Amino acid sequence: MTKKITKIAKITHYYGHIGVAVIKVGKKALKVGDIVKISGQGNEFTQKVESLQIEHKLVKKVMPGKIAGMKVDKPVKEGYIVSVPEK
Repeated sequence: MTKKITKIAKITHYYGHIGVAVIKVGKKALKVGDIVKISGQGNEFTQKVESLQIEHKLVKKVMPGKIAGMKVDKPVKEGYIVSVPEK
């Protein structure tokens, strides 16, 4: 049985020199500690959300509709999707 995956955010920009993706959060909040799957253009990896920032300030949670920076483990590109498994 496969778990249902929910799209939670879309990557709008990537700063490769610091390994940070700019994300626009969709209909569900994203929080530090969440396990997310990042996928796009045939690439896919899973990571734990370790750091989120809004306007250069660390936050523990990003609410729907907000734009934030998220530290990523691997390079990503604009348009990649961030999703979480349903509980």
